[in-house]
Amino acid sequence: PQPQVDAILKAVERYKVRWMLGVPTLYRMILENDRLEQYDLSSLKYCFCGGDVLPAEVFRRWREHTGEPIYQVYGSTEAGHVTYSRLDREPDANTVGMPLKSRTCLIVDPETLEPVEKGASGELLVTSKENLKYYWKKPEETARSYVKVQGETYYRMGDYLREREDGQLQFVERTADIIKYKAYRISASEVEAILQDHPTVVGACVVGVPDDRVGERIKAIVVLKEDARGVGGAELVKWCREHLASYKIPHYIEFRDMLPKSKVGKLLRREIRDEERRKQDG
Repeated sequence: PQPQVDAILKAVERYKVRWMLGVPTLYRMILENDRLEQYDLSSLKYCFCGGDVLPAEVFRRWREHTGEPIYQVYGSTEAGHVTYSRLDREPDANTVGMPLKSRTCLIVDPETLEPVEKGASGELLVTSKENLKYYWKKPEETARSYVKVQGETYYRMGDYLREREDGQLQFVERTADIIKYKAYRISASEVEAILQDHPTVVGACVVGVPDDRVGERIKAIVVLKEDARGVGGAELVKWCREHLASYKIPHYIEFRDMLPKSKVGKLLRREIRDEERRKQDG
């Protein structure tokens, strides 16, 4: 079911809500609500986001409209809450806070499991007393998701992050959402963010399409605003060329009326990726 955006905005205004938690899609839907200017959101002080990476464009627009930033939170079912955000420190887009003192975090090369240099991106590993220890009756999945490093068992978060000089973790990409084109590793969410910056685009999903010659080609599934007219793939490719390196330009663009989302509004990129692989196999 779609969130009832007007009902949310009415509740914020009526009850003078100070704290708010939502997924990126909800914040985008609020910003694109035609009646947004009718509501008084001045009570909002602390806005948090989880479930997926928050596009920098949504972070910027929210800040411009409310005067407040959005603090990102980060974790998983297996590792629980991993980070916290200091409310006395200004967040940047894509920062997800600092590791909780009860969590030990390592950023490693996903192939060798060797720690990377500070500031470099790598896969995040997490261990703590609260970690889920294994998957019930799923030994193969447990073996894929847990690794021994320096005598400790760590959970593989499946995400690329980097540690900034100030100790904050910065989200880079989910490992499954890195597109491998020739010798390049391309962030699907980076390309999506550029497409979603186009004034006629309301949603985008970017996946890798298997290709024997180059590994994967880049395909973008795009949803346009209802009042968009005359916008085609060529215009969006041109837009991407103006904002991205040449090897990050989508090779294919497909238009749809909607994208698959979870019940909480999170983009289900895996469904699109699996669909494209079935097409290849067929």
